[in-house]
Amino acid sequence: MSDQGRPGQPRPRIRVVAAQAEREGRFLITQRRPEATLPLLWEFPGGRVEEGESDAEALARELSEKTGLSIEVGPALMQVLHEYDGYSLELVLYRVSTWGEARCVRVNDARWVSPEEFGEYEFPGADQRTVDALLGRGSA
Repeated sequence: MSDQGRPGQPRPRIRVVAAQAEREGRFLITQRRPEATLPLLWEFPGGRVEEGESDAEALARELSEKTGLSIEVGPALMQVLHEYDGYSLELVLYRVSTWGEARCVRVNDARWVSPEEFGEYEFPGADQRTVDALLGRGSA
């Protein structure tokens, strides 16, 4: 039986890293696959930090696996702690430089969008907070 949701039990905390990649004023976002948790929502690309990985290693691995892009990780831009049902998500957003063209390897879709277009896409809670901070509509 899972301890998730039991009163007095700590909620599992998942550390996730995400990339803010910009080209010519447009930002890379990816759509989660239909079978993923939070299916078909959009996000800055990234994923979980595995045991023994640094944030930079995890981010490079995740972008390569999901979009085929090679990246250089720059500074951390913001950190968000967001509560979902049954777990806490710690999301750290990094500025990155990318090489190559984004492909849909392990994502449903990938798009370069302008800040004005962000409102056309639905993001999970933690990711929406990073988008809002990027657009100057709130803080992470």
